[in-house]
Amino acid sequence: MDAYEACISLLVMAGTVMLTAWCRQQAHQFIHRNPQMYCFFLELSGAFQICACTHELRLLADLPPKPQMALALTYIFTTLHGFSLPGSINNPSSSFQLLCSNRITVKTWWLQTSAQFIGAILADIYIRLIWIFGIIPGHSRALGENCSDPMQTTVASAFILELLFSFLLHLTLLKFESMNHKAKIHLVALLITTLVYEGGHLTGAVFNPALAFSLHLRCFLDKFWNYTLVYWVAPCLGSVLVAVLWDEVIPYLRNHFNAQETQQN
Repeated sequence: MDAYEACISLLVMAGTVMLTAWCRQQAHQFIHRNPQMYCFFLELSGAFQICACTHELRLLADLPPKPQMALALTYIFTTLHGFSLPGSINNPSSSFQLLCSNRITVKTWWLQTSAQFIGAILADIYIRLIWIFGIIPGHSRALGENCSDPMQTTVASAFILELLFSFLLHLTLLKFESMNHKAKIHLVALLITTLVYEGGHLTGAVFNPALAFSLHLRCFLDKFWNYTLVYWVAPCLGSVLVAVLWDEVIPYLRNHFNAQETQQN
């Protein structure tokens, strides 16, 4: 991909971010008094922006110098998503963790998750409508791909990797929950970039069920059970393990050690 094609892809992503920001601003004006509808739209628009930008970002994976440029763009756009999408979770595995921790109701979880997957599907439709114009050769090539399989290892290894990546992400989010918002966004963006570097060549390092569904929709149709296990079950299991560790294991160990110290004293 040459400099012209890269600039077009970056413009598509920048335009997508501006479009999403405008839609969220309009939603705040007209439907913010309806909490459920507003929550649904925030999740839908957040997932839409992340999925659409990642579709385009994948075309820049071979941009020189490789892989430094792709990783730098991953960090920049992950940071941008963090700053431009306040108030939404944008990840079904995170919503599932909140449900398992009793921090949201089943109704809210269903509302968030359905909005995230709808946003993911809309992002796939939106980006393909742009690619149809064939502004750059990369768009035409991407449009012609049926299933660009990101899984370059066994299903068992891919499952473990996606579970581990999700576990590390959600553990970081909980550990630094009270951290300054701006600093936390940069920390999470750095972690995600590192995980993409370590596992992107093996599984795509997605650890977001809605994003995986949008990016690899045609692969899900061909290999539904394997992809469901790796890209849906593994991230959700990783997030739940963090919730169990944070809410059950750590408090138990803390109380146990405190009791031992009390007895010794």
